[in-house]
Amino acid sequence: MRLGMITLDTLDPTPVATWWAGVLGGSLSDAGGTGEFVVLSGAIPGINLGFAKVPDPTPGKSLMHLDLDLEAGEDREALFASVLAAGATHQAHHEYPGIQWDVFEDPFGTVFCIGDAHD
Repeated sequence: MRLGMITLDTLDPTPVATWWAGVLGGSLSDAGGTGEFVVLSGAIPGINLGFAKVPDPTPGKSLMHLDLDLEAGEDREALFASVLAAGATHQAHHEYPGIQWDVFEDPFGTVFCIGDAHD
């Protein structure tokens, strides 16, 4: 068994998926052609991101979020600037000995983190 997809609930999957495709790359497909479930593939090797239309997303902080790791040699400030320019908002910065990460929110309210690579 392997993780094949991480699915995010949203009121309108297409614009959310399009935003993430703009940030991460990859390609979008509309499963079923109804706009109710959009899949982003090729952005994260071996894992698809799904965006599911729901009538009422769970209020408050989601119990699941994306942790995006910086790659070796990647410029933290340049990456943050590009994510912010794409419409994300910065929520917080955290540091513990040996690791740091920043919390962001996409334009649709989805929380995600960008941090040092996990070993």
